[in-house]
Amino acid sequence: MPETETLIAVKLKPGQEDRLRAGHLWVFSNEIAQVEGKAEPGSLAQVFTAGGESLGLAFYNPKSLIAARMLTAKVEPIDAAFFHRRFAAALAYRQKVCPGETSFRLAFGESDGLPGLVADRYGDTIVLQVFSAGMEARLPLIEAALKELLDPCGIFLKNDHRQRQLEGLPGECRLLSGTVPERVAINEGGLRYWVPIGAGQKTGHYFDQCDNRAFLRPYFSGRTVLDLYCYTGAFAVNAAKFGAKAVLAVDSSGPAVALAKENASLNGVSEFLTCDEADAEVVLESFVSGRQPFRPDMILLDPPSLVPSKKHLSKALRTYARINSLALKALAPGGLLATSTCSHHVDREAFVGMLRYAQAKARKPARLAALRGQAADHPVLLAMPETEYLHFALLEVL
Repeated sequence: MPETETLIAVKLKPGQEDRLRAGHLWVFSNEIAQVEGKAEPGSLAQVFTAGGESLGLAFYNPKSLIAARMLTAKVEPIDAAFFHRRFAAALAYRQKVCPGETSFRLAFGESDGLPGLVADRYGDTIVLQVFSAGMEARLPLIEAALKELLDPCGIFLKNDHRQRQLEGLPGECRLLSGTVPERVAINEGGLRYWVPIGAGQKTGHYFDQCDNRAFLRPYFSGRTVLDLYCYTGAFAVNAAKFGAKAVLAVDSSGPAVALAKENASLNGVSEFLTCDEADAEVVLESFVSGRQPFRPDMILLDPPSLVPSKKHLSKALRTYARINSLALKALAPGGLLATSTCSHHVDREAFVGMLRYAQAKARKPARLAALRGQAADHPVLLAMPETEYLHFALLEVL
């Protein structure tokens, strides 16, 4: 992609500029009145109000419902220097909110002025996820900026998310540059974890729960903990390391469970942590029915996103309510439930409403001890509710 390119012009319908002026970065296809120029997916566009006032530059994709993703309020080159500035600002923020850490979410899309791009840093390895055609077309510029700023040993593309289909992009996982190992060992909050590169969920590690794992540490002491949807065991390892009497970690993925066992060994807690491959709902039902000798007084629920689009929201909320209700039924008074959702389609009000319904269904009164969100390296852009996607609650059964 050349450092200078011909701009197309995107003209909005009357009255559609207010949300953009307030700081939102998406233009939807039904808000556009006219497009001038050769519009290919990922084209660089100058966006205008119906009255002809420039609102700045955006990536345009005629194939996407999110037709334009705003980049900057002024007209400037979108070149390697542009990406270097954005990554440098993102890195400076992470160094402030994650002091001393070398592994974290380096760039969180729109929240860092890089719409449609996620970058996770694992020490000397960078893993990218690209969700927009504009970013896809500028991967050479992104690669050059990251090399100049961080000089990584390797950059890997983990582009297997279903969201890419909405931009007309194919799924692929491949090396972009350098060399990348099959897995890397990272530090997080004084603990160490093996992270799969290329084969795991997301980019390999759930950085978004980092702050919540640290928050729960004082609550683990003396508890018997059941960690469901444990993935590679980050919550479970924290529980075992910070005073839990026993921890059972469960996931339906065999490779994830195997890595959770390795992470337990890596942190010297294998004596307290058992990892099993099983379905979380089946396990919960067995606890509710009393068929399990292991009796938890703290349950961790971190299920995957069940809401690929807004039309799936009602069904997903029913599923979330069902598993949370089962978890509450399995706990005696004084028991703790730490539970999450991870879709921007489930806002905080819907999340809390789901928990109210779950506790009523379980007939287990509960106290809301804490209501939290995603980690600080996943900043929320105030004008874009879509950037707030993770909700976390700690409930105490009464």
